[in-house]
Amino acid sequence: MKGELNKKSLSIFQNEFQNIFNRVSTLTISIEDVKSMDRYGVKALTELHNEAVSKNKSMAIVGFGSKDLYNHFKANTAA
Repeated sequence: MKGELNKKSLSIFQNEFQNIFNRVSTLTISIEDVKSMDRYGVKALTELHNEAVSKNKSMAIVGFGSKDLYNHFKANTAA
């Protein structure tokens, strides 16, 4: 992914990944080139992750990107 993942760009993200787990069993998303991500972007990736889990699919988020996203998943893993 490149650019920003925020409320404004959310519909593009959702269109790109709609029904993705009906087409693939493994998904890797690089957030290396994501300049910024707001809470809507974090929520969108969280929902995509939850969909992967519910469909027994594999999803990985790689790269140094949004600190908010990292902290969100780190907090959920610890809980």
